[in-house]
Amino acid sequence: MKKINAVTLLTFSIAVMAASATVSSIFFSEGPGPYEFLSIRGQTVMIYGKGIYRHMSAEVAPQGIAQDYVTLFIALPLLLVSLFKSWRGSLAYRVLHTGCLAYFLVTYLFYLMMAMYNGLFLVYAALLGSSFFAFIISLNAMDRPLTNRFESYPYRKFTGGFLMFNALAIALLWMGIVVPPLMDGTLIPMETRHYTTLVVQGLDLAILLPSAFVLGWLFWKKQKTGDLLTPVYYVFLSILLTALMAKIIAMGLLGYSIFPVVFIIPVFLTLTLVNTGLILKQLVTKSRGS
Repeated sequence: MKKINAVTLLTFSIAVMAASATVSSIFFSEGPGPYEFLSIRGQTVMIYGKGIYRHMSAEVAPQGIAQDYVTLFIALPLLLVSLFKSWRGSLAYRVLHTGCLAYFLVTYLFYLMMAMYNGLFLVYAALLGSSFFAFIISLNAMDRPLTNRFESYPYRKFTGGFLMFNALAIALLWMGIVVPPLMDGTLIPMETRHYTTLVVQGLDLAILLPSAFVLGWLFWKKQKTGDLLTPVYYVFLSILLTALMAKIIAMGLLGYSIFPVVFIIPVFLTLTLVNTGLILKQLVTKSRGS
């Protein structure tokens, strides 16, 4: 009961803070507007110049706003609905809720480390901390309930295989940004702009993508850890890819080149949603049969 109460309290805290942060970026856009800035590397960077992301580049800030739309209107309602439904003992909704917590954890880890310092710094820190502890508690509580839920799952290789493929494909995409400058001697990718480093690519290559590959393999091999974490990862990935799709659309509307990702990411998102649906359906079916 203490764990449930703790997760509930933390979830409500996340909801309030995330709503405040996203509303601040979406609906408040004071500032002089775009201007040029010469980075420490000698690169001329166009700065966004408006709202909470005023010091970020004109290409990255709209992506942050696009993700904030997804966080406010998709991830946040899913987080709360899944919490309420999980009170009735639904394992599928508990997985959905834990996956949502993973999304908030990763999102505000990125925001805290990548976003240029702004007035929401302490909010990002509190969101990261609350999401981290809620995720750990929620995940720990699901260890026993998920045991043997996927013994008869007929799409195991499809689900595990796609997760491995997705991890490798995104890793190759990021390596395509990092490796060419190392080969031609320029060292710094243009995508670094005026930021200190490539935070998203770094954390993906170091933690998220290896985790996805290993979980896909463990799920394929019918290992307990794979059965526990793969469902949660798929929920997280579904929301994250939805946010990525929103970013691509925003960039396209602003006139930036979005090829070839405008064709690749929708396919990845569709396959991720299909696998997530199959997993949740399996949990519902097993719950009814147990």
